[in-house]
Amino acid sequence: QVQLVESGGGLVQPGGSLRLSCAASGNFFRINAMGWYRQAPGKQRELVADITSGGGANYADSVKGRFTISIDNAKNTVYLQMNSLKPEDTAVYYCNANILGFGSYNSDYWGPGTQVTVSS
Repeated sequence: QVQLVESGGGLVQPGGSLRLSCAASGNFFRINAMGWYRQAPGKQRELVADITSGGGANYADSVKGRFTISIDNAKNTVYLQMNSLKPEDTAVYYCNANILGFGSYNSDYWGPGTQVTVSS
């Protein structure tokens, strides 16, 4: 099966930076796209950014100009560089991958989540 392993969360002061990583492993044919979602307490999960294997990226308006998503296809890994962090960025961040399996079907997979806390 497919596993997503996230790393890089933590506590940071407002204005600081963090870099999240998510590596996909297991048996599959190809990664179509990967992305990051977040869920703050009492709120719905929302898209932060996603990127195709070809490099086409999409961002939530709230993070444009501050966050950068990138993908390393050779390592099956997606990164999220987060700069100028604000307290409202505090949430659990989840990695998502849309993957083509050997049975010629696409499936979505989720990581367990990593906590990002922005506080002084």
